[in-house]
Amino acid sequence: MLNLAPQHDVVGIYRPRNPQTSAYFRCVQDHFEQLQMLWNDRYASRCGFWRPYVTDVIYRYLECGDLHFGFARVRCQDCGHEYLLAYSCKRRHFCPSCHQRRVVEFGEWLCTQVLESVPHRQWVFSIPKRLRIYFLFNRKLLAKLSRCAWKVLSAYLKQAVPFDDAVPGAAIAVHTFGEFQQFNPHLHLIVTDGCFLRESTTACPGCCTFTKALGTTAKDLEELFRYEVLKMLKAEGKISDAVIENLLSWHHSGFNVYCGPTIWPNNDQGLEDLARYIIRACFSQERMTYIADRDTLDGQAKVIYRSKDGRTSKTFEALDWLAQMVTHIPNKSEHMVRYYGYYSNKSRGMRKKAGTDEQVPALIESDLSSKALRRNWARLIQKIYQIDPLLCPKCLGSMKVISFIEDDALIKKILIHLGLWETRNHDPPKSNDTHIPTIETELTYDYTYSQLPPIDYWTQ
Repeated sequence: MLNLAPQHDVVGIYRPRNPQTSAYFRCVQDHFEQLQMLWNDRYASRCGFWRPYVTDVIYRYLECGDLHFGFARVRCQDCGHEYLLAYSCKRRHFCPSCHQRRVVEFGEWLCTQVLESVPHRQWVFSIPKRLRIYFLFNRKLLAKLSRCAWKVLSAYLKQAVPFDDAVPGAAIAVHTFGEFQQFNPHLHLIVTDGCFLRESTTACPGCCTFTKALGTTAKDLEELFRYEVLKMLKAEGKISDAVIENLLSWHHSGFNVYCGPTIWPNNDQGLEDLARYIIRACFSQERMTYIADRDTLDGQAKVIYRSKDGRTSKTFEALDWLAQMVTHIPNKSEHMVRYYGYYSNKSRGMRKKAGTDEQVPALIESDLSSKALRRNWARLIQKIYQIDPLLCPKCLGSMKVISFIEDDALIKKILIHLGLWETRNHDPPKSNDTHIPTIETELTYDYTYSQLPPIDYWTQ
């Protein structure tokens, strides 16, 4: 029989994810309890103290996408087909799925609500290895590091404009990771390639004018950035004059500043891609391979992580790799992106209050319409994967969320009825022979709220 269903632009039918089947999930589930037990003895001296918020993030991640912790019911309005959509944990930098959604939302929000229709550039500021440890043990220094970069860059850009109150704009994202997840604090910036002029300096009061900078050279900023960072660390009591003298004697300072090419206002996709890039996740699930302890010769679980270009790889003990991963989890309410100058929260609030926030800067042609609201969950999924989560897989009709199920008793009743309720045993974490006494009797942990089955039950 021919399928006469209407054609759609999307290339596939949405299938709710099952994170419990991933290598990353299995690695976290197998080792996070042991990691927490061994942290003070094995990792505290080089990774800092164990933060209670990390425990909350890990537990929430292990519940992410699991129907046993609540779900929404999604039903087709035409044929009545229905599936259950599990809740997400919404934890950034540790849950790959939730962070990816955040990346897409941020890219759209930044380009539609913050960045103006003017030329922009990407800048990257990095520091030498010797100084990174101070930022690992005191994460508040990361905010001060971004202010050092802004102070240097804003002064540099203002030199290109013959007005004292000209101001550039910047969004600065803090990264704490390197190629193989080692702690490497550095900054990614999206900065206007020039300065905005205040209304008092323009010939047309009420108009917004932008002047492009000329001849930007990243090398010019390295020495000044080094000066600002060393001054800040000394003021914080982290380094002494002797350390500063030693650092200044290096032939290669270890400080580096990179400046990318100009991104023009008509390149919307390029700017949005850059906005996503500056808050990307610290690792890629596709580049990791997890080998459980039962499958290794020495009985130690391993993680093999490949470089971005695929040419090299590095093998870690699973505990060591997981220890590196948790150092990149921000504290609760810690801002990893900050806005300065024309893009600061204060400046945007004042323009919104004055009714000039939608104003397109003069001298730059733009088709920019009124800024759209943040896209909803369905549109985001469709944009990322080119599939529609509200397209019925049976009749290609329109689906919608009809209820949210959060009561534990009702969750269990529904899942038992559907044959999806499972009770699984979880082995206790390995003991540390030198610090944790072993228990002779056999132990099993009964996890009432278990993982999802690997089948795609919603297609049956």
